[in-house]
Amino acid sequence: MKVKFFNVILICIFQVSITAIGIFAYHKLIYEKPHILSTGLNSFTSKAARPSLDEQTDYIHPTASIIGQVHIGHRVFIAPQASIRGDEGTPIYIGDGSNVQDGVVIHGLETEEHNTPIPSHLMEERKTHKKYAVYVGKNVSLAHQSQVHGPAIIEDNTFLGMQALVFNAYVDENCVIEPGAKIIGVSIPSHRYIKAGSIIDTQAAADGLPHIDDTYKLKAINEAVIHLNTELAKTYHKLYGY
Repeated sequence: MKVKFFNVILICIFQVSITAIGIFAYHKLIYEKPHILSTGLNSFTSKAARPSLDEQTDYIHPTASIIGQVHIGHRVFIAPQASIRGDEGTPIYIGDGSNVQDGVVIHGLETEEHNTPIPSHLMEERKTHKKYAVYVGKNVSLAHQSQVHGPAIIEDNTFLGMQALVFNAYVDENCVIEPGAKIIGVSIPSHRYIKAGSIIDTQAAADGLPHIDDTYKLKAINEAVIHLNTELAKTYHKLYGY
């Protein structure tokens, strides 16, 4: 009887230990290790690349996915389910202090084929004169479920609202793109705002956009969002690392 009782105790201890090990391993795999992946080689990728980031200040949620030739600057917050894929259009650049919120997609048209560049799928950033598939400047907010599809550039201190789209477009600094707006094939001047749900697909419409002034109710939205997300990056980094 004592032997049987002892065996039962051992079995219970074994089961609890296995469960604890499993929970710990699952936690480490799923909740602490973000999906940061290298690219493979194919007809439109001649060189394997792995994302670069600042492990000391960035926070990338483990359900986010970052693939290929992607540069992540300092103090960047990348939220759950965000997808940044530098596996077709490359390079992709995310500047210091920016945030990529829940469900955001950043991607680009392929920038080479059989080791031959496709210039029309790249865009030159005006300050650095370097070409990118996607460039997101400093202190830019990409709000929930927005999309940036290259070739595309979004300059510093710009807010891209929920479910908005930027494709084949250049958005200059200090702009506010309200939720659901679509910007396609144009260049947006600095200090302009785009009303919610608008479609801006001609340069005449882009040039005629209203200026941001003190009467515009969302003038300070990006400053507030940057403050919150920078704090989130700092807080979560302390708890979980990058």
